[in-house]
Amino acid sequence: MNSYRILIADDEENIREALREALGGHGYSLDTAKNGEEALNFIQKQNYHLILLDLVLGDQDGIQVLRQVKTKSPQTEVVIMTAYATVETAVEALREGAYDYITKPIQLKRLRSYVQRILRATQLEEENKRLRLQLRREREYQSIVGCSMALMEILDLVDQVAPTDVPVLIEGETGTGKELIARAIHQRSHRCRGPFVTMNCGALPAELFESELFGYERGAFTGAHNRKKGRFELAHEGTLFLDEVAEMALSSQVDFLRLLEEGRLQRLGGTETHLVDVRVIAATNKDLAHLCGQERFREDLYFRLNVVRIDLPPLRERKEDIPLLVEHFLNQFREKYGRANLRIAKTVMDVLMAYDWPGNIRELKNSLERSVVLSRGKGITPESFGHYKSSQQKKGGADNQKADTDIYPMNWALDQVERNHIQRVLTHFKGHRRMTAESLGISERDLYYKIKKLNLKES
Repeated sequence: MNSYRILIADDEENIREALREALGGHGYSLDTAKNGEEALNFIQKQNYHLILLDLVLGDQDGIQVLRQVKTKSPQTEVVIMTAYATVETAVEALREGAYDYITKPIQLKRLRSYVQRILRATQLEEENKRLRLQLRREREYQSIVGCSMALMEILDLVDQVAPTDVPVLIEGETGTGKELIARAIHQRSHRCRGPFVTMNCGALPAELFESELFGYERGAFTGAHNRKKGRFELAHEGTLFLDEVAEMALSSQVDFLRLLEEGRLQRLGGTETHLVDVRVIAATNKDLAHLCGQERFREDLYFRLNVVRIDLPPLRERKEDIPLLVEHFLNQFREKYGRANLRIAKTVMDVLMAYDWPGNIRELKNSLERSVVLSRGKGITPESFGHYKSSQQKKGGADNQKADTDIYPMNWALDQVERNHIQRVLTHFKGHRRMTAESLGISERDLYYKIKKLNLKES
C-alpha cells in the first residue's frame, strides 16, 4: 500500500484521537492538529493526500484553512467535518474546493472504507494523469521510447530547457541516445524551423577540425578550390550538435571558446567577419570535469558548455524500458524485412532483461535486427541471441529451457499494463461503464471494445 499522508485537524482532543485510532494500522502517515494555526504549520512543511478538517477550529474558520490548503496544494483532497451541516455550509465548502463534507458524530466503522475510497480515487486520477502524460509524450517524442521514471525525469528537463537558448551538455555512455535527446531539444525550441547540424569531434583530425567548423575561402590552403561554409555557419538560427566533444584538440578549444563568446567567425583564409546565431548542444561519453582536472579539457570551455547538464542513464539502470524498446525496434524490422507475422518467444524477454547491455540501446537494436534476419519460421527464440542466452542461463539455470516454444506478440507487455489499469478503474466504479469511460478519457464504445479485447470483469 502507498504511504498516504493524512492530516486530522479538530479542536477536540477526543475526536482527534478517535479518528487517529480508527485510521491507524492501515499504512497511513497520520498527523493531528488542534487548531487552524497548527494545521497551517503542518501544511507549510509538507503536502498531504487527504485532510479531515473541522469546520470550527476555535482560532480559525475551517473554510479559511480550506482556501489556504487549496492555494498551496490544489491536489490535496479536503473533507470538511461539521456538527452544524446546512445546505449553505455544504455549498460553500464544495465551492471552495472541498472533496466532500461529513457530519458529526462520525461513524468510525464506516470512516476507514470512506477514506480508502477517497484515496483510491486519488490514486486512479494520478495514474490517469501519468497515462495521459505518457501518451502525449509518445506523440511528441516519437523517436524516444520508454516509460521509466529516469526517462520521464529527463524529458521533464528537456521540456524546461528546450524553449531557452542556453547551452546543454549531454553526458552518457555510448549508445544511450544522446543525439536523440539533442534533436528533441531542438525540435521543441523556437529554432525548430532552423537547421540541426551535427559534428562529430572524434571523427576529425585536429588539422581538419577548424576548416570543418569555421569553413574556408577559396585558396585558403592546398585543395581549397571553392568557398565552403563551416558547420557553425550552416547552423545559423538553428542548433549545432557537437558529439564526442571531449575529443576536441586543446588548440581547437581556444578558438571554439572565442567563437562561442563573440558569436562571430572568419572563414579560414578570409578577412570578413560573419555574425552567427547558433545554439550549441554538446555530448560526450566521458567525464569532462575529470578531464579538466587532468588538463585535457579547458575548464573555461567546460563551464561555457555546461550551463545545463543532462545525464543519460545506461540501459541497465532503466530495464523497465526494455520491453517497449524491443517492441519499437521489432516493428521497424518486421516492416524492413517483410516479417509481419514474426513473433518472439516469451523466454526471450527474460534473456534480454537479464543481460546488462554494455552497448546500451544501440546494442539492443543491433541484436534485435540480427535476430530478425537469422530467425526461421514465425518465432524468435533465445538461440537467436547467442551470448545473451548464456548470461541468462547462468542466473536462471535449466528452467529457462522450458518455454522456448511459448510464443507471444510483443504488445503483450503494453496490453498487461493497460488491462491492469482499466480493471482497477472498472472495479472502483463497480462496473459502471459511463463513469469508467469518463475517468479514462475514452468513449463508452472504446471502453466496451477494450473490455471484450482484454477480457475484463465488470463487477
